Amino acid sequence: MQHPPQIADLVERLAKLPGLGRKSATRLSLHILRMPEEEVKALAAALVSVKEGIRFCSVCHDYTDEDPCPRCRDPRRDRQTVCVVETPADLIAIESSGLFRGLYHVLGGVLNPLAGIGPDDLNVRSLVERIERSREEGPPVREVLLATGSSPEGESTCSYLADRLKATGVEVTKLARGLPSGMDLEFVDGGTLKEALEHRRKIP
Repeated sequence: MQHPPQIADLVERLAKLPGLGRKSATRLSLHILRMPEEEVKALAAALVSVKEGIRFCSVCHDYTDEDPCPRCRDPRRDRQTVCVVETPADLIAIESSGLFRGLYHVLGGVLNPLAGIGPDDLNVRSLVERIERSREEGPPVREVLLATGSSPEGESTCSYLADRLKATGVEVTKLARGLPSGMDLEFVDGGTLKEALEHRRKIP
């Protein structure tokens, strides 16, 4: 028996979310139907609020409700070290380790020529401009830590950025490779990430 159109529409929309197939989307839809009306309305309001109130930080490109974000404005952070990550989820993984106290720069993805994603589609130019601007405004950025994933796309992005940043004169480092091959940083356990951060190495 087919679901009523309202349920079918909800299932279709939920099934588009990452990690949710049609069966999971159907179970979630039926769970929502069993929730108290107040909770459903609160959930809907939260979805609208996050979409309307969250934007990208103009400095690091992380999600924020203020611009620049609180992390970029924090005077206690090491402003001479910038960690470059692929996504906001990777930023959260590193920040949760409590081992990095510098600033961040979110690329917004990785280079993937087969998918039509080149340097101009990522936040590469703003990274270079940020480094150059720091020399005028101070303190100057001295180290850029490339914390891209260990996938082939992540590795090629790391190599591209290392070459691109040589002209800026900053020290370019990368995470030590105790990381599982092909795994995104957001799924790496804390101990492995700790080792990768503490034993990062300079890129010649």
